[in-house]
Amino acid sequence: MVRGLLVGALLLGAGIAMFVVNSTDSQSPPPRTSPLPPPPLEEQAEPGGFAADRVTPIEIDGKRFMTYLEAVCALGPRMSGSPGMKKQQDLIAAHFEKLGLPVRKQTFSAKQTSRADAIDMTNMIVSIFPEKKKRVILCSHYDTRPIADQETDPRKWREPFVSANDGGSGVAFLMELGHHLPKLNLDVGVDFVLFDGEEFIFETERDKYFFGSKYFAETWRKATDRPAYTAAILFDMIAGKSPRFPAEGYSYMQAPELNAHIWRIANELRCKVFANQVGSRVLDDHLQLLEVGIPAIDIIDFDYRHWHKLSDRPENCSPEGPTQIAKVLSVWLQRMK
Repeated sequence: MVRGLLVGALLLGAGIAMFVVNSTDSQSPPPRTSPLPPPPLEEQAEPGGFAADRVTPIEIDGKRFMTYLEAVCALGPRMSGSPGMKKQQDLIAAHFEKLGLPVRKQTFSAKQTSRADAIDMTNMIVSIFPEKKKRVILCSHYDTRPIADQETDPRKWREPFVSANDGGSGVAFLMELGHHLPKLNLDVGVDFVLFDGEEFIFETERDKYFFGSKYFAETWRKATDRPAYTAAILFDMIAGKSPRFPAEGYSYMQAPELNAHIWRIANELRCKVFANQVGSRVLDDHLQLLEVGIPAIDIIDFDYRHWHKLSDRPENCSPEGPTQIAKVLSVWLQRMK
């Protein structure tokens, strides 16, 4: 994922948002500074409660989540087309099939600008309540970057790194959710989608991004009998210690109703990892879904200090973010009609 800056002055009383943004969105590594925070998105939690609508937030097993994260990282680097990626695909398929959830692979060929040959990439789709036509997408990328390009010493860039939070946390989170969501009484179906090729970058100035999400979005757009996706939520770097999730800038501007709904529930539940601020604009997989008309938001902690470093390991992660996100998601899903 790549970041552009967003500085917002939100005039909530008048219902107006004014933005000053950088003039171009490059695909170079993002700056490590944060944008100036605007005023809160919501001053008060929405009135009402869970007794009235018979909704119960789920409690995930944080220890089990960490076990899944450690198992994924134990496979080592998981770049697109690598043996580590194949092992991860086998691990994911076995996990969800054991839970009785169908797993579908969406395989395609992709050619990176800086590479001589194309490689096969694979998106993985896990369906909950597959009979339901109206559906939502919960998604993450699951590949790891070939180089640790945020290490200050370039000699370390090509050392193996496991990308625990950046890539691994989304996989472990969906693995954990697989225990819980099938037990909920939902009016919508849910598809977990793991995108390949988000991190397949060797030369940041000219390589292409988002192979998997682009392929998924375009395949869906062209299909004649396609799922009726009404919303999508992307998870990226959600398991850092003391996480903080401001509203991602593109999500706030391009999927405002979905974004407001999620943050309103977070306020209602007092899930403090959801910051009542608009943060950076992040170029990420959700933009490919937005381009084909699927409302999509990105829940991301872009201030994670181990991003693209060798230190992005399970010991620098925690279940705090996933635990609170799961509560919000479960309420949102149960309220969808």
